[in-house]
Amino acid sequence: MEILRVENLSKIYGKGAIQVKALNNVSFSVKKGEFVAIVGPSGSGKSTLLHVLGGVDRPTSGKVFIEDTDVYSLNESKLAIFRRRQIGLIYQFYNLIPILNVEENVTLPLLLDGGKINKGKLEEILAILGLTDRLNHLPNELSGGQQQRVSIGRALINNPALVLADEPTGNLDSKNSKEIIDLLKVSNKQFNQTLIIITHDPQIALQADRIITLDDGQIIKDEVIRG
Repeated sequence: MEILRVENLSKIYGKGAIQVKALNNVSFSVKKGEFVAIVGPSGSGKSTLLHVLGGVDRPTSGKVFIEDTDVYSLNESKLAIFRRRQIGLIYQFYNLIPILNVEENVTLPLLLDGGKINKGKLEEILAILGLTDRLNHLPNELSGGQQQRVSIGRALINNPALVLADEPTGNLDSKNSKEIIDLLKVSNKQFNQTLIIITHDPQIALQADRIITLDDGQIIKDEVIRG
């Protein structure tokens, strides 16, 4: 079942002589439960693509469909609600709220949405992430690896259609990097969570089901690693 469809996506920054085409007529689709790695050199358009997929940055042209919703046909307020409910974003630098503890940071998307916290789901996610004994800790009381675990929990709590991760291990040592990727793979398999990850690390990319390679804003290779 197709969960994401991207049609002729372009993103242009600037005008005239300083115009930069960050994305150039990109099209692809992703099935539910698929784990896709997006790779390519710096400046190839990877982060721009992720931000457009995540509803953070509107494309210049083209369409993004998530579960058959034409994302950019939505007005700003509806787009914000859709993004909060259907997209889990994980960044390199965690983006946790410093005055909120672990439980509050993880459940923030639900609280912003006025939703009810499913205690069973919360406990399951926190147990998988190894954060059960850190519920009342603030971000500055956690290691980098623990902070990234919190950001993963926050991305998963709403059971979104897509989890998008932008260099999620870029700020971590090799041990923590492996643990974070292992956790994302668990969420992919255990929760059938569709995962798209940007990485410079070929060892991480090779763990995906499929690798999409970008260069100069275009897809130059799209290969299935495992079916």
